[in-house]
Amino acid sequence: MSPSDAPVILYDTTLRDGTQGENVTLSLADKLRVARMLDEFGMPYIEGGWPGSNPKDIEFFAAARTVRWETAKLAAFGSTRHRSNTANDDPNLRELVAAETPVVTIFGKSWLLHVTEVLGATPQENLDMVADSIGFIVDRGREAVYDAEHFFDGYKDDAAYALSTLRAARQAGARTLVLCDTNGGTLTDELSRIVGDVRASIEGDKDAPAVTWGIHTHNDAELAVANSMAAVAAGIRHVQATINGYGERAGNANMVSILANLALKTPHTLVPAGGGRLEGLTELSRSVAEIANLTPNDYQPYVGRSAFAHKGGVHGAAVAKVERSYQHVEPTAVGNIGRLVVSELGGRANTSIRARQLGHDLEGIDPRELSRLIKQLEADGLAFEGAEASFELLIRRHAADYAAPFRIVDYTCLVEQRDGRELLAEATVKVAVDGEVLHTAADGNGPVNALDAALRKALRAFYPAIDDVHLVDYKVRILDGDAATAARTRVIIDSQDGARTWSTMGSDTNIIAASASALSDSLEYAIWKSGAQLRRRDERHFTTETASERPADDPAAATRR
Repeated sequence: MSPSDAPVILYDTTLRDGTQGENVTLSLADKLRVARMLDEFGMPYIEGGWPGSNPKDIEFFAAARTVRWETAKLAAFGSTRHRSNTANDDPNLRELVAAETPVVTIFGKSWLLHVTEVLGATPQENLDMVADSIGFIVDRGREAVYDAEHFFDGYKDDAAYALSTLRAARQAGARTLVLCDTNGGTLTDELSRIVGDVRASIEGDKDAPAVTWGIHTHNDAELAVANSMAAVAAGIRHVQATINGYGERAGNANMVSILANLALKTPHTLVPAGGGRLEGLTELSRSVAEIANLTPNDYQPYVGRSAFAHKGGVHGAAVAKVERSYQHVEPTAVGNIGRLVVSELGGRANTSIRARQLGHDLEGIDPRELSRLIKQLEADGLAFEGAEASFELLIRRHAADYAAPFRIVDYTCLVEQRDGRELLAEATVKVAVDGEVLHTAADGNGPVNALDAALRKALRAFYPAIDDVHLVDYKVRILDGDAATAARTRVIIDSQDGARTWSTMGSDTNIIAASASALSDSLEYAIWKSGAQLRRRDERHFTTETASERPADDPAAATRR
């Protein structure tokens, strides 16, 4: 097999390089979960960590020895020996061997700036460190991968020396040589040229053993994926990256995008075969984000919630006729779905199709009229793309058989703080339900919390199911900052009842009015979707508890909403 026909092998370093990203923290249990997920996906190489740097990674490799890995080879990562040590006496190298992984990845310095100024070594000492460390690993029967750190910066500074570090690693037994753009600043055309020059120089050495060329890029110039793809085009066949591009500073190359690009847009054979469980790529991306306690990026290519979302009216009308007219791949190929977003930029096609996707029949409702209403409401400050429950209620309210489960007649909110004492808030609400008007009051740790409590107190007598509804987030957006304190405000409330999560919104120049609208929509949606039945008159009872006597919802209660 010629080098150009060789498969492209993917090497995941989420558990090591990915965890160097700010706010990316994985416990031992988390790392094992992610490793199993990558293995089940079909990833051929998983870099588990640096056992010489911290106890958690030592524990990870100890635990990993008890796991049966189906597809993946685990790699332990570490540096070349210290310049003052021999390979046999170097604690870092001993820990790498003790990890008992089939693969060991050693990184060494390619840039003389790092050799002399950071390591305090001579150029020859550094070459000896590379050779001794790789030899130590190979002599113990491990597959050695050599990461040439800062290679592109080093090559531009002194090409001959950077090449000599690769030759030292290869001569010592490394059969995978990885060119690292550690600072992430190399432009794509420059990277392609250097890869070509390096391959020509090293492969031209007489009687030298064949090697697999690798690439490891960072995203500081937002070119990590593009540079990885360009490297493959230039003959690289080993690609290192992290799930979702997690990593230090601006991150690493995004394995998710690289994998999808290679599998769906190039003729290359991949390891994992066929790109792994490609239809599970979206789930893998989002699961790793959740395990890392990070919010999935809605705008991430291929797997983001908005990756195949169409908001513009022209786009929506075209996609309704020919789905691929505004999509570069089929969303289901990577486990994602296409969506039409309802907004002021959309037309009747967006409104109609999104309604059907949510399970609503628009029979008897003019989609043109509904679309015009949406445009007007969004001009007034609403935003249905961020609150689909409010969109569903808008459709429901246009149905001929619609009957509101309740109506807020009026309300009052009072906030008081005296002599530096704790803030007090009280709300009174009149609610009309089934021909009755109930007047209730409640305290809260803020005006919105008090309003929520008073409204619930009134409604739970009629609809006990609302006790299962909890507010989980409360967002406020100022829409016209130039108006200062008179600005129009948009409030979005996220709620859940254990079975589902939904978002509703309100907009007004008064934040309490905007909040009341969003709260009302949230409770109406809960009553509708739960199928709650109106409690008969003889079954109703009313409580007099105040908000201070019942647990406040989290996390918004802490913000004195």
